[in-house]
Amino acid sequence: MADIRRADAQRNRARILEVAYPAFADDPEVSLNAIAKLAGVGPGTLYRHFPTREALVLAVYQEEVANLVASVDDLLRENEPLDAFRSWARALAVHARMKHGLGEALTSDAAQAVIGATWGPVSRAIATLLEAAATRGDIRAGIDPNDVILLLSCLWRVPAGEAGLIQADRLLEMIVGSLQCGPVPDPSGR
Repeated sequence: MADIRRADAQRNRARILEVAYPAFADDPEVSLNAIAKLAGVGPGTLYRHFPTREALVLAVYQEEVANLVASVDDLLRENEPLDAFRSWARALAVHARMKHGLGEALTSDAAQAVIGATWGPVSRAIATLLEAAATRGDIRAGIDPNDVILLLSCLWRVPAGEAGLIQADRLLEMIVGSLQCGPVPDPSGR
């Protein structure tokens, strides 16, 4: 019986996370009761899994970043490396825009720890994409993935709406172009 309850609890948690991401993306101020209703669970069930709004936001963020990181191998199997990088970078920007739209919900020490913990997996995912593109000869080798994360940060700072998406695509193409150029001079002169 305990196994059945545990399985039900896991399904409820998964369902809450599944509906919470699009709900937050549509409206960063969406109520937790509205999310519970979308998930088909009662508010008590939601609060047992996520006792605060911040706990739910952080769980959604972690889940979405984990899914994005896990998508790299599939993207590389289905696309040329630079197209995989473009697709992945656009998806990262969507997740980061949602995170930025939640503003104050992600300013606590706990939130900063969760966000900081995602840097490594995101950096490794970008490194995998860059290595595939470099191996194919599409970009130069030796690009630091942490530098690329900083470059990509412009994608989630564009205005909302269609004009912002068009601008983000232009910026992404500039980033891709910079990866294709010859060696970048070392500013330290070494």
